[in-house]
Amino acid sequence: MSYLWVCMLALSLFCGLLHGSADLGRAAMDGAGKAVTLCVSLTGSLCLWSGFAAVLERSGLQAGLSRLLAPVLGRLYPTARRDEATMGALSGNVTANLLGLGSAATPLGIEAVRRMQAQSGSDAASDEMCRLVVMNTASIQLLPTTVAALRGSLGAASPFDILPAVWVTSLLSVSAGLLAADLFRRVSGGPGDGRSKREEVRGMN
Repeated sequence: MSYLWVCMLALSLFCGLLHGSADLGRAAMDGAGKAVTLCVSLTGSLCLWSGFAAVLERSGLQAGLSRLLAPVLGRLYPTARRDEATMGALSGNVTANLLGLGSAATPLGIEAVRRMQAQSGSDAASDEMCRLVVMNTASIQLLPTTVAALRGSLGAASPFDILPAVWVTSLLSVSAGLLAADLFRRVSGGPGDGRSKREEVRGMN
């Protein structure tokens, strides 16, 4: 990915020089100014919803939501459910994604993956770890707070009027991602716990 960004940057600089260095400098300064304005406009909304997530955690509502999600997550992550701390990180990750707080979901997802890897005892990514990456990439949401904040900063009169479309696309993307992950697991012939066949045979011996 880093090579891709370097190539894109080099190509843009080359094209900018072809059209004149003055235009390139003006475009760079204009883009930098807009980036700062956008970051400042998003700060208030992100702080609001991050604080809302903290209130949910301290009031116990997040724990209640985690218990509500436990049956579904237990079926998706049968190995991880054996460890309470892993399930707690998973539940927090899913809850943050549901609230549209991707920045809060990331550290919880990393913690869950680390615990899953410790449980598997292998450096290879297990099926459950891949499934978690798929779910985070699809990012099913009930409240798209970050997108709504961005729409509001750009002048949208009703930032949350996209909710029905977000719910439908989130459900479809997560379903398609999980089905694709399961399909590739079956095609590759990998075992359910993510171990290679060689490791499985060695364990049997």
